[in-house]
Amino acid sequence: MTAPAAPQDRLPHYVSTAPFDPYSVERMTAEQERYFLASQWMMMWWKLKRHRLAVISGVILLIMYVSILFSEMIAPYNLHSRFTDYIYAPPQRVHLFHDGKLVGPFVYGFHYSLNMDNLQRIYTPRDGETIPPSMTSAPPAEMHKLRFFCLGDAYEYMGLIDGSFHLVCPAKDGPMFLMGTDRLGRDMLSRIIQGTRISLTVGLIGVTISFLLGITIGGFAGYYGGWVDIIVQRVIEVLRSLPELPLWLSLSAALPVNWSPLLIYFGITIILGLLDWTGLARAVRSKLLSLREEDFCTAAQLMGASPGRIIGRHLLPSFMSHLIASATLRIPAMILGETALSFLGLGLRPPITSWGVLLNEAQNINVVVLYPWLMLPVLPVVIMVLAFNFFGDGLRDAADPYK
Repeated sequence: MTAPAAPQDRLPHYVSTAPFDPYSVERMTAEQERYFLASQWMMMWWKLKRHRLAVISGVILLIMYVSILFSEMIAPYNLHSRFTDYIYAPPQRVHLFHDGKLVGPFVYGFHYSLNMDNLQRIYTPRDGETIPPSMTSAPPAEMHKLRFFCLGDAYEYMGLIDGSFHLVCPAKDGPMFLMGTDRLGRDMLSRIIQGTRISLTVGLIGVTISFLLGITIGGFAGYYGGWVDIIVQRVIEVLRSLPELPLWLSLSAALPVNWSPLLIYFGITIILGLLDWTGLARAVRSKLLSLREEDFCTAAQLMGASPGRIIGRHLLPSFMSHLIASATLRIPAMILGETALSFLGLGLRPPITSWGVLLNEAQNINVVVLYPWLMLPVLPVVIMVLAFNFFGDGLRDAADPYK
């Protein structure tokens, strides 16, 4: 048995008079405190910023959607302006120098000739060096300087306000067809820019419709279960078993031919939205089947909350980030659906202009072989679909910031 310590060997009794601080031993740094106190949306943003490809895609999408507000101003020509002297004119290149001298942004004029063997229209740039097929020497150079922030073709902004201001205009006495012209001599660049408004809003409105239907129907199926879930599941299975493209075609063909272009636009948008909600509804249903057994849901039920409030205020917000990421990945499918329908002549129709309507004019392979720039509307479709897919992948990864 150990003997007790002598009084002189004992440690003195000490009582600190400082107030109690639970973080005095291990205090978090400012960066750690910022991380632990951040909301889920802030953590999603931090993780999304590290996905470089998703950020670049998001910037592209933002620029494209902002541009639809100013399509008439960005386009150099009016949507319906025709230039009969430049039918099927090829794209013109923008130059800065001529004969070694700085001239500024300009395009060369055209010399027109017709190939009598295949009736192909041949446009030769008048740069002072190129010899047209019908001539033995090069004609003198013809330069047309571009104008910026100028007054040009008249238009109706959003169909409401008359205007004529453009970001860039051709020379007053010359052409400027940076993407060529079509069979009626209309500028392809102006038509692609102004067709962006229709093609992008179709996808956005269509996804909004399918998003609301999927959340509502899938939410009630997952929360109530039982016979409600059985009926919803059978309806979803029937819709998903139908071939998508033939169903689109049949419903689009059923739209009355005497409808105005605006009604056709809303009809196509509703068709795309009504047939695309099934995947989202299944995702919502499976998530709610597990979340409805959680303690916070039981507590809300005991406090007398209605089913609609429990679904809308407690269950859906817990995985809303995943839903937004899924909806983002569905927008390119909507854009491709409208493009396919319009390409086949069963979607939007002139005078409405969309990327699909522009591609409808490129169905004749003989014309495409002679004038390949008619396929240029494919480029914005590919760019937007890839941008949405990359951005959606980044959102989906960022939706779970704790991984």
